[in-house]
Order: sequence, then structure tokens, then C-alpha cells
Amino acid sequence: MTIRRAVAADVHPIVAMLADDLLGAQREKPGDPAYLKAFEVIDSDPHQHLAVAEAGGEVVGTLQLTFTAGLSRLGMTRATVEAVRVRSDQRGNGLGERLVRWAIDEARARGCGMVQLTTDASRVDAHRFYERLGFTASHVGMKLVLD
Repeated sequence: MTIRRAVAADVHPIVAMLADDLLGAQREKPGDPAYLKAFEVIDSDPHQHLAVAEAGGEVVGTLQLTFTAGLSRLGMTRATVEAVRVRSDQRGNGLGERLVRWAIDEARARGCGMVQLTTDASRVDAHRFYERLGFTASHVGMKLVLD
């Protein structure tokens, strides 16, 4: 398995993974051209890294890593991990852990002082997964959906 930067041809399999669970099935629309437009924005931003895990020539996992500079904590740069997904037929073999550990290593290499993420409150298994990797539930995440 290799982890690499996503290319436009990876958008379809990435979106398929995003849609392949109870939450994603309600909010994702595979095939919508908005995903390719979003990919172009992500791909052109040096503070974004959309990664895919590839095995046997197929995309089997993904995550997005965002680098945010800030003034707090002595000007620390943070890495935010989002949209971690592993293709359903590849779950349980350590791929998710490899992806997240890759993201942590990438954050260190870019000089980040912290890696953060949010996970939906209903994803109890994901909470245990991240805690096992050393993450702590230190903050309360809040969202405001804009129409």
C-alpha cells in the first residue's frame, strides 16, 4: 500500500467512500460535479493535502490534512485531519491506523505542534480508534450549518 496526493481521477472513489456509511449516505451525492470543483480548490491550496491510500492500483482509503497557522500557543501551526475513510472491503486490516499515523508524520515534517480532528458524536467506534492512537477528547466541537 502507498499513500500519495490525490489526483482528479481519485475523486469518484473518494466520494464513494464518503457516501458508504449511515451519515455519508444522507449527505453525499456521488456523481455531482461539485466534488470536482471542490477538488480543484483543495488541490491548488498549499495548506491542503488530500491523500489517498492505494493498493493494487485501487484507491482504498483517504483523508484530508489541513495546515492552519495561528497566533495562539506561540504561533503554532496545527494540522487538522478530516474525512478519514477506508473502503468497506479493506476495513479491519490496519489501513486506517496507517493513514492516520502517516498524517501525524506529515504534520511533524511540516513543523506542526498539534494534530487535531473532529469526529461525529455518533461514531463511538471512531472515538475508540482515535483514543487508541493517542488523541484525547479535550474540546467540545460545535458547528453552525449555513444555508
